[in-house]
Amino acid sequence: MSYGVNNDTKNETIGKVDWVLVLIYLALVLIGWFSIFSAKYDEMHPSIFDMSQVYGKQLVWIGVALLLGFIVLLLNAKLFKPFALVFYFLVLFALVAVLVYGKATKGATSWIDLGGGIKFQPSEFAKMATALAVAYYLDGNDVKLENRRSRLITYAFIIAPMLLVLLQNDTGSAIVFVSFIFVLYREGLPYGGFLMVCGVLAALIFVLTLVWTQKVMYIVLGSLFLLCLLFYILTKKRGIGKMITAFVFMFVMVFSVHFVFYNVLQDHQRVRVEVLLGMKEDPKGAGYNVHQSKIAIGSGGFWGKGFLQGTQTKYDFVPEQHTDFIFCTVGEEGGFKGTFVVVLLYVAMLLRIIYLAERQKSTFARVYGYGIAGIIFMHFAINIGMTIGLMPVIGIPLPFLSYGGSSLMAFTIMLAVFLKLDAYNHTRL
Repeated sequence: MSYGVNNDTKNETIGKVDWVLVLIYLALVLIGWFSIFSAKYDEMHPSIFDMSQVYGKQLVWIGVALLLGFIVLLLNAKLFKPFALVFYFLVLFALVAVLVYGKATKGATSWIDLGGGIKFQPSEFAKMATALAVAYYLDGNDVKLENRRSRLITYAFIIAPMLLVLLQNDTGSAIVFVSFIFVLYREGLPYGGFLMVCGVLAALIFVLTLVWTQKVMYIVLGSLFLLCLLFYILTKKRGIGKMITAFVFMFVMVFSVHFVFYNVLQDHQRVRVEVLLGMKEDPKGAGYNVHQSKIAIGSGGFWGKGFLQGTQTKYDFVPEQHTDFIFCTVGEEGGFKGTFVVVLLYVAMLLRIIYLAERQKSTFARVYGYGIAGIIFMHFAINIGMTIGLMPVIGIPLPFLSYGGSSLMAFTIMLAVFLKLDAYNHTRL
């Protein structure tokens, strides 16, 4: 299907942009900007427009992101599909370049220093590039996920950037690529529901094996029973061969958990998992961030302490509060009502994207829509989960709220591309 628009219909497609999604985006960006101002407020620099402070710099990034998003909306929609693979391979090249020339920050080599205090993080754009590449491939005439070759090629598109990001020691960003299982499930991946359940069960087995070291065989037998039951319920087929394959995978996983935990994970990652699972108490060390974050959110109560009135925020008790832990600023100053509004906005954004994706006439637009919905959901769920102590701290920003130019620009362009595709398709309904 062609995605182009004639010159005389460009204004029409701009007019057909889904303004509900645009308004949700703008609301989140504004909440993020004021939260960053509150988190890093300096009485010597009281103006939110002070460019010497991070809140002033964030305004610049907001302006750049909005400009780039607007430019995307002016582009010919025909460009997105044919240039999807070009963009994908350029991003892969950038990820390789990071491994060679990257600058290490907080244990992860994820940044390329462009000079002048400006750093670029290719992994933020790798997620969008993967969504475009997967959408491009699945839109092919002869591509069916029921076919093994098609599945393997699709997996390769997802795994390649994921491994490169993992080599940068950026575990958080690498985990986000798992979200593409939702896309594949929507597009008819055989036993897709079963695979997602297996993923959840694998995570549960990982936790149980670490906590109940002396009860490994009980875990193995329990896994076998659950797999058989769930496979039958979800597929209505016995499929003994596939159940045995899944069980062997789980069996191998159970007996490799300790090796991976003690030989693959880095020391700080291992300690964070131990603190999360209650295997170790470390409120002044690895658990400090989460401990202070929970205090900040809890102290906000229902109504919150008010803008610029948060004591945990004001006295900088929570490290990285303007980046990965921005949500605790919302919780302390906005209280339950503030966090409820933010969560509601994210849920509304995700539901709106899925609704728009389902009305697309092309596989490319639909798959891309589901791809970005999955990416945003993973960031949202993991970030909030780690700020309230439900997940280990793995360093992942909250979309549109956390400070950072690369993240904001990547998510804005990601959303703008989808808005453009939807606007063009809407003119053809």
